[in-house]
Amino acid sequence: MKDIYLSLGSNVGDTKKNIEEALKMLSEKIDIIKVSSFYETEPVGYADQDWFLNIVLKAKTDLVPLELLEFCKGIESKMKRVKTVRFGPRVIDVDILLYQDFSSDEDVLTVPHPRMKQRAFVIVPLFEIEQDLKVGDMHIKEIINKLQGEQIRKLGD
Repeated sequence: MKDIYLSLGSNVGDTKKNIEEALKMLSEKIDIIKVSSFYETEPVGYADQDWFLNIVLKAKTDLVPLELLEFCKGIESKMKRVKTVRFGPRVIDVDILLYQDFSSDEDVLTVPHPRMKQRAFVIVPLFEIEQDLKVGDMHIKEIINKLQGEQIRKLGD
């Protein structure tokens, strides 16, 4: 079983329900270990849309990286995600952030996620569940200290 970290986000419809539904589907093939709090975050890249609800999770899986990617994209498809504008509105987004020792810079799958170090909606919830994590050669605390940009609010339970 390999350790993985995924990011989930939604800004269309009942965002909390969308994320909970995606978590349920994910649990069919991965063992979810930890889930962060919910965070509201302002959109990045395309500002003319609703704020997002985001979480990060840690899990274990026997799926190889490309199988995991296919599984995550299948969940997006089942939940009727439609890609319109880059960084635009979405019912659900499921991204692979980290996959144990695996790294790739292929077009089909880039791990670690290429923009995760610049995204508060990824790094803040990731830090919540894994304070000792290193991403590449940087400790997550260093990454948090360098964040600039979007606003983020942790939601109460």
